Amino acid sequence: MAPRGGQSYGFPIYCAAWLPLAHILKPDPPAADADADASPSSPPPPMAALGGGGGEGRSGVPNKLVVAALGPAGEEAALSPEAVVEVKTKEEVPYRMAVHPRGDGVLCAFPNGCRLYRWESQEGDEPRKLALEPDQEALTDLKDAGLQLAVSFSGEGSILATGGEDGHLRVFKWPAMESVLTEADTKTSIKDLSFSSDEKFLAVNRSSGPCRVWDLLSSEVVANLPREAGEIFGFCRFSNKIDSSNILFITAMQGDYGKIISWNTTSWTRVGSKKITREAISAFAVSPDGALLAIGTIEGTIIVLASKDMRTLITVKKAHLGIVTTLAFSQDSRTLLSTSFDSTARVTSVGSPKSNGTGVWPMLLVIILAILVYYCMQHKEELLAMLQR
Repeated sequence: MAPRGGQSYGFPIYCAAWLPLAHILKPDPPAADADADASPSSPPPPMAALGGGGGEGRSGVPNKLVVAALGPAGEEAALSPEAVVEVKTKEEVPYRMAVHPRGDGVLCAFPNGCRLYRWESQEGDEPRKLALEPDQEALTDLKDAGLQLAVSFSGEGSILATGGEDGHLRVFKWPAMESVLTEADTKTSIKDLSFSSDEKFLAVNRSSGPCRVWDLLSSEVVANLPREAGEIFGFCRFSNKIDSSNILFITAMQGDYGKIISWNTTSWTRVGSKKITREAISAFAVSPDGALLAIGTIEGTIIVLASKDMRTLITVKKAHLGIVTTLAFSQDSRTLLSTSFDSTARVTSVGSPKSNGTGVWPMLLVIILAILVYYCMQHKEELLAMLQR
């Protein structure tokens, strides 16, 4: 049984991502005899790709990719139980996923290597006109690279980075697959990696040691961000601040606490740190507008925080009955997708604080005060006369 707000898909979900539908769906061509006054068709609902399964062997649980659409507006936020697209991956379970931001497809990391699935979209905004087909000619350098624990496209989709269980870091230009940099470290595995929004930096967390930051223009290391005593780094994510500069967030376990650390990306110094939970952090995300952070834990808890001061905004205990495997904010930063080994995908409405930190009520108060001042100035003599009575 799925927890309240969750949708069960019948297989453990390891990876998930929202889809850039504007770059995938092909709108219908205008009809020659179309009515000029006819109302435009409503846009398709947001959709997410989910990947996972029972793994190798005869568990009876299939390995597959599924695309599911968000339910109708006005109802409780949830993905539809019926798949828009379903692709079975035979004996291979997709452990990690990267969706190309410009619609080039879905990259999946399997135990033995990576495979790219291309979108096949017929004309029309109907979700049922979508399909995914494997591209056997793509990713030849990664087909037999082993399990990649981290895969990511840069924000504009011009760079691809993968980090292997074997410690091998690979960065390519996309789609040419020309090598930008490579680093092999057989003593560690790569846990996570993240591009800065300007595609200048790549942060890489390994199973031990500091967080290493690469300059992608020079292919040189520009910073090794050290751990403090007892810290074990986990996830890393760049985020935009209000002034469009970057800040780097890193999750860490320190003793019994899970914490978030923030780093200045000019001086590469710590600028903030806060203990968030006593549960081990298993997933991490930053909203596209930079205003929100989200963590998931091995106990199935979801916590949403304001990035400015790491103040907790939402806590959902037992959002899932198992480990939270993936967190992903929608493009408008108002919806959080979470998945779990318990076979569920959950959608949580989170809203988003204004990026400038200004609330609605202070603005209304200023407007009301301005109206009062204007009224007093226009009726100054009448008010003075009333006071003298």
